[in-house]
Amino acid sequence: MIGGPQGSGINSVAENFAKACIRGGLHVFANIEYHSNIKGEHSYYRLRVDSRELRSHVDWVDLLVALDKETLFGDLTKAHPTHSGHRHEVSPGGGIIYDAGLKLSPDSFGRDDITLFPIPYMDLLIDALKEFGKERELSKYQVMVNTIALGASLGLVNYDFGLASEAIREGFTGRKAALGELNISAAQHGYDYAEKIFGHSAFPIRLQRQALGGKRMMIRGVQAVAIGKVKAGCGFQTYYPITPATDESEYLESHQGNYNMIVVQAEDEISAINMATGAAHAGLRSSTSTSGPGFSLMAEGLGWSGITEAPGPVIILWQRSGPATGMPTRTEQGDLRFALHAAHGEFPRMIIAPGDVVECFYDTFDAFNYAERYQVPVIVLADKFLASTYKDIPFLNTDGMKVDRGDLLQELDITKNPDYKRYQLTELGISPRTRPGQKGGIFWTTGDEHDEYGHITEAAGLRVRMMTKRMKKIELAGQVIPDSKKATLHGPRTAPITIVGWGSTKGAILDGMEELSANGVEANFLQIRYVSPFPTELVQKVLYESRRKIAIENNYSAQMAGLIREMTGIAVDNKIVKFDGRPFSQNEIYEGVRDIVKNGMSEVMLSHA
Repeated sequence: MIGGPQGSGINSVAENFAKACIRGGLHVFANIEYHSNIKGEHSYYRLRVDSRELRSHVDWVDLLVALDKETLFGDLTKAHPTHSGHRHEVSPGGGIIYDAGLKLSPDSFGRDDITLFPIPYMDLLIDALKEFGKERELSKYQVMVNTIALGASLGLVNYDFGLASEAIREGFTGRKAALGELNISAAQHGYDYAEKIFGHSAFPIRLQRQALGGKRMMIRGVQAVAIGKVKAGCGFQTYYPITPATDESEYLESHQGNYNMIVVQAEDEISAINMATGAAHAGLRSSTSTSGPGFSLMAEGLGWSGITEAPGPVIILWQRSGPATGMPTRTEQGDLRFALHAAHGEFPRMIIAPGDVVECFYDTFDAFNYAERYQVPVIVLADKFLASTYKDIPFLNTDGMKVDRGDLLQELDITKNPDYKRYQLTELGISPRTRPGQKGGIFWTTGDEHDEYGHITEAAGLRVRMMTKRMKKIELAGQVIPDSKKATLHGPRTAPITIVGWGSTKGAILDGMEELSANGVEANFLQIRYVSPFPTELVQKVLYESRRKIAIENNYSAQMAGLIREMTGIAVDNKIVKFDGRPFSQNEIYEGVRDIVKNGMSEVMLSHA
């Protein structure tokens, strides 16, 4: 873990360390926790490294890197500090790298089971600057103490420095290349100091290269979703800046010149969804991305896309702690019910909840096909944890991925049947659509109830037929989409305990299950991936065969457990919930299930406090 004030460069340290590890054949899982202000408040980045694939983080720290005193002890100047420092999270036998300039006594840490590594950050930085004749510009380069800390970390674990220098160099191209060399020099000074002063025996953990085993990429959720949009042929993306969704749109903005895509920052979220819906009617694959407060503003536009049977848009809802502004930079799974019922009245919508960065890519691609095939808005329900989590994965396999534009008429089709009805009543509930400008394909569209041509009507019989037609689409989707996409049973087919979860809890649950198994507790995991259409029969079958059912959710009320009871009539026996804005760790899953099984607790509420 590396911690420091926001703006001190903890991201670059952790991510360059991670890149160096991946280039050496190791696996990583990394996630950041940051405050909702711009600069100054405490942030920290966790990086887990192993020779095997990783799917979650853990709460203990083997090596803590502190860029300031607050990382160690918390902010003692505040009446109600947000944390008490991270020194207590360091595992016995672990170590702490910190600024020797703080002149801290070993007794001040209150630990005699860890090793302290004071590093003279500023002295080493000055030495590095002297090599480039820039020592008089110290204030300009002071942030580079983070790179000193990076080098010291690599030195303590005796890892290949060349791999880190490659990662650093790639971040400084073109006119910034010289700055990259300066950063490499600073890291080298930190590395050499740790190696010379503390030696190879001071810290017990070593990181060793291993065979790569094929090409891999380091990717986080916002990038996976964005790449899924590019692969699906998204031509129009709208957004209004909001944490954590903005990162996805900015990533697309930086690449739109390479693809046939336009990214528009709208004046607000109302405009964003209306523009995206208009683009869908106009024939473009379109999308918008937002978070809870923005989605609240989109509700009316969502209803308009539903009644007009627009072929989209795809809406990426990056959940965060609510309600209202809540905690803008913290994670939660609190919007499941909201996504299901947002906007007044009833209309079909599809909701998909990916569980990791790989599923983010494939589910986003599928969402565009579903939006056009069924002519409905599709919501991809992700969250802040997925958005900001980095993981190494094999290169994404795109074999067999095909764009399906649904029942889209060409001019020849209209010539054969000139009496075009955009909202034609059909057996399946899907009407053939045209694009503006097609000869003979003129249609009216309105937020009022309408007849087959799109003209406004309030006729009772026609209302019933139109409403039934629209709602049939979700029934059809539920029949056509295979259960293997809608839900996954991980682990043995039958087990005394079935864990039920959805979304970003997936990785921690899978890793926690392995720890449970190693300690004699056998479980399987039912991952719900499609919220609408809901995999009712599959969920019923799995849960009927389970002796104990435990729901694990990042919200207060266990919303998925409630939905399961609504859709299947089956009540979940126990619940493990967490709603403090932080994600589940592997050890929390293990400890929560253990408390239920061995200590007889009916419900467990976890908190990082």
